[in-house]
Amino acid sequence: MELILKQDVENLGFKDDVVIVKNGYGRNYLIPQGYAVLATTSAKKVLAETLKQRAFKEAKLIEEANKIAETIKGLDIKIASKVGSGDKLFGSVNNIDVAVAIAKSGTEIDKKYIKVVGGNIKRLGKYEASIRLHREVVADITFEVVPESN
Repeated sequence: MELILKQDVENLGFKDDVVIVKNGYGRNYLIPQGYAVLATTSAKKVLAETLKQRAFKEAKLIEEANKIAETIKGLDIKIASKVGSGDKLFGSVNNIDVAVAIAKSGTEIDKKYIKVVGGNIKRLGKYEASIRLHREVVADITFEVVPESN
């Protein structure tokens, strides 16, 4: 079944992508939830026209996303956390903590666009996260989880 996505769907595609999914997934989940519409010939023509008109705006957005990516890559991010015995943390560090640390440096990024490699972090050390600033711009950053000083 061929569908046009009306919004970003995790592990499937981005808004305005034409995707092929199994019939049940499309009919029972994507279309009723409002995530997609059937990719008929008329819907494809409308989509093509919309994408053509949006191409210029898109170029400007990509340029801005690249500037933000360069700023983020230059940051030295350290996240302080309470530590138990050895290098184990009390609790964990996740995408929300990374978003807060980046916000302290002056760049606001929504937590839903940040994906920490390996999920929640439960030990001290250096880790990586990928930040999706645009469908074509993904910035990979490294950050360090350090013990909290009293």
